[in-house]
Amino acid sequence: MEIPEYVAALRDAGERLVSAVERADFDAAVPSCPDWTVRDLVFHTSGVHRWATRHVREALTSPGEAVEPGADPHRDADRRPADDALLDWFREGHAALINAIESAPAELECWSFLPAPSPLVFWARRQTHETTMHGVDVELAADGPTPVDPAVATDGIDELVTGFVVRRSGKLRSDAPVTIALHASDTGVGWLLRVSTEPVVTERVTDLPASGAVGGADVTVRGSAEDVYLALWNRRPLDALATIGDADALRAWPDLVRVRWSR
Repeated sequence: MEIPEYVAALRDAGERLVSAVERADFDAAVPSCPDWTVRDLVFHTSGVHRWATRHVREALTSPGEAVEPGADPHRDADRRPADDALLDWFREGHAALINAIESAPAELECWSFLPAPSPLVFWARRQTHETTMHGVDVELAADGPTPVDPAVATDGIDELVTGFVVRRSGKLRSDAPVTIALHASDTGVGWLLRVSTEPVVTERVTDLPASGAVGGADVTVRGSAEDVYLALWNRRPLDALATIGDADALRAWPDLVRVRWSR
């Protein structure tokens, strides 16, 4: 995806989140984010938007330079706007983030924390999936998730398995080496994850078979891009996906692959 595509997806994700909040209740529990309410989630997401905006707008070179309220809904609750102002506060922060990304030069140099063609692409991509996933969270607390664009879902799988999962701090490990094949069947994109006692090694592939097991993989996981995206990000049960081979290789995924806020 390119910057304009991320901006369009980020704009849509924010609008979907607001729409879901309007159908939910601020006090409703969010099943995919234990101990958080819809109110907490809106506050958190907008805090992250503001944090990201400062990195892009001010070309900050370290995360500590952009401390913003709202990232931790419990610790920062005393800074949260009142309920009747919270959605407007979210809209304001979301619009500012989009404006910062659209206005930034392509050659922007600032802090980022996952591999990307440029820092600007990193921030556009990260905030697209941050907002998309938290929009899904609010929908789960309301009336269920609405469809995710296959291109966005495919990109979100890629961010997770080539960015987060492979970090040295990642917890996905296996005493016995295991290879996991992931296949987004509707977009034709796949990934091979080699899991061992060392950091995961991920390879993108585009020639996986349309059905059956993938040669050399201990387990093959296949589904629409949306299903794989939501399942790997722990917003849908993994057993919603077609699995061929050693299902035990995936059993620990929900506990070991979790993207959490820290600063």
